[in-house]
Amino acid sequence: MLLRKRKLVAACALALLGMGRQVAAQGPADAAAGAEEARTVRVTGHYDNAVGTSDAASQGVITTELIVNRPALRTGELLEFVPGLIVTQHSGDGKANQYFLRGFNLDHGTDFATYVDGMPVNMRTHAHGQGYSDLNFLIPELVQRIDYKKGPYFAGEGDFASAGAARIRLADKLPQGQASMSVGQHGYVRGVVADSVAAGPGTLLYGLEVNRNNGPWDVPEHVRKYSGVLRYSQGTADDGFSVTGMAYKNSWNATDQVPLRAVASGQIGRFGSLAPSDGGDTSRYSLSYAMRKRTENRLFEFDAYLIRSQLELNSDFTYFLANPATGDQFQQSERRTVAGVNASESWNTELAGFSMRNKLGVQARYDRLSPVGLYNTVERVRQSTVREDRVREASIGLYGENTVQWLPWLRSVAGLRYDAYRFKVDSSIDGNSGTANDHVVSPKLSLILGPWSKTEFFVNYGKGFHSNDARGTTQTRLPDGTPSAPVTPLVPTKGVELGARTEWLPGLQSSLALWRLDIASELLFVGDAGETEPSRASRRHGIEWNNHYIAAPWLLFDLDLAASRSRYTQDDPAGNFIPGSIDKVASFGMTVTDQGPWSGAFQLRYFGPRPLIEDNSVRSASTTLAYARVAYQLNRRTRLSLDVFNLFNKRASDIDYYYASRLPGEAQEGVNDRHFHPVEPRSARLTLSYAF
Repeated sequence: MLLRKRKLVAACALALLGMGRQVAAQGPADAAAGAEEARTVRVTGHYDNAVGTSDAASQGVITTELIVNRPALRTGELLEFVPGLIVTQHSGDGKANQYFLRGFNLDHGTDFATYVDGMPVNMRTHAHGQGYSDLNFLIPELVQRIDYKKGPYFAGEGDFASAGAARIRLADKLPQGQASMSVGQHGYVRGVVADSVAAGPGTLLYGLEVNRNNGPWDVPEHVRKYSGVLRYSQGTADDGFSVTGMAYKNSWNATDQVPLRAVASGQIGRFGSLAPSDGGDTSRYSLSYAMRKRTENRLFEFDAYLIRSQLELNSDFTYFLANPATGDQFQQSERRTVAGVNASESWNTELAGFSMRNKLGVQARYDRLSPVGLYNTVERVRQSTVREDRVREASIGLYGENTVQWLPWLRSVAGLRYDAYRFKVDSSIDGNSGTANDHVVSPKLSLILGPWSKTEFFVNYGKGFHSNDARGTTQTRLPDGTPSAPVTPLVPTKGVELGARTEWLPGLQSSLALWRLDIASELLFVGDAGETEPSRASRRHGIEWNNHYIAAPWLLFDLDLAASRSRYTQDDPAGNFIPGSIDKVASFGMTVTDQGPWSGAFQLRYFGPRPLIEDNSVRSASTTLAYARVAYQLNRRTRLSLDVFNLFNKRASDIDYYYASRLPGEAQEGVNDRHFHPVEPRSARLTLSYAF
């Protein structure tokens, strides 16, 4: 009943909502009054993207209502609620997902930064790929909100954030305890229990998850996943602290992408495997501390974290191309310790009669890998070492940001960021050990105009960067002995954006953004080969249109459309298309609530075709998938829900690649072919939830 009343207020009071959200640009006295007004009318539905809440049209907040009400096949698909972002998988469900956004095939996370309560998820100098971002350790029921940004326009965002960033916030306290059990096809079982209880002057929150899954694959996945969270907190979100411990362990078998010719010939089925011993195991343990202290005019924020993780990943993408006798399986392995701190101070002031907000911050991180290696294997047993490195990578980022309200309709946000990196590599390959240093300066500027008629406009500019694998910065020869020049440690990027956001139609939050992003070089360490390949400079540009509509207190719609163009800017006879670059994305969602004991949701997403090689002569097909949920409230505490994935049972690909592989009996040089990982067929999961 309370939720119904809150949504009714939103539908009736949107005229006040836009004014109430301009708090960030006002002076302290006005901000306090505005905040009080906002609290009386603030209802946001699935997104908190109202006029006056952000510095760019492509910035926003995903609320817990969307996370709770829409089904997700995998944990990483939480990021698919970021408008325009596509999340797929080309291997087993213990591996990081594949991400696509703004014309990028982001691989496993490069150029999209992800954080959980201030802790970085992206792993640099990773065994499998630079910026590897594995979210499988998350328990979705504990996620409170997701703050997202796109583009390099924000001083507080550094490495990997050129395409965008998402900051996932966990809850300090749950409204009620919850226990759920899910069962589904293909041996899917998942159990979750979570609650928060008073503990002295604070709150103790805990969450546990156990997951089993075989999937539709001919070689069962045998996922064995365990996750746990324990958090103690005191105070409020902006005047208190929390201490959080997290633990995660997972093991699985993997069916990676397979060549189309093997399926077409009947050698394997659509869900078959040519490398049945592929798979891996991983773990992640972390301890973090977060503190916020607000005084009358200042806010001090401090985060510290310690992460210990490991991964052993066994893959075989080319079968018998490199090693005709024993096969091409390889193992990527790492043991990692990450330590870091983030601190910032924000304060409001006035200068020459202009309201002003300032922020200074520092971010420091240290990664120790002992070791990170690449090995030739047969059925997961190491046969030889391709390379093995011990790496120390340290970085510090300093930034400042100034916000000035020049006129009632004009606000500026100017920022400057400085990042410095130091790499130290001890390699098993002679000539590849050494140290390297680099630094980069990144200016930022945003202008926010309005609102007029509940509509505001944005002009954003910024420089950013992404770091390269430390092993490439000191590399003088490849594992096969071929000479190689070290790569640039930090690669600069530059982006611009024009945007608009409006609430002129009651119940609708709509935004439009035109953007462009230039990258000096798409350098990438190729973990599969143990070498760094520098590519050409590139340019991407596109348009995004995002819409979130509360049609009635019980009916919500979301529609997001994006189109982009990606090209190398330096001509080459091979072609100027960027393999894997996404060009079109569309998603539509509908949620129905409060219909007596019934509720439901529907999600449709379209993932457009992509060039697979530089001359665009080979392209992937598009993929359209639908998810649906129907839920029934049995009583005040108990709910039964049915989720159906791939509702229309589409035969499509999660991912497509084009490269050479060799099957038994084929020519020694192999065959260039399309390699694909199929989407899972239609499946259903039934969940019984109990609130206590």
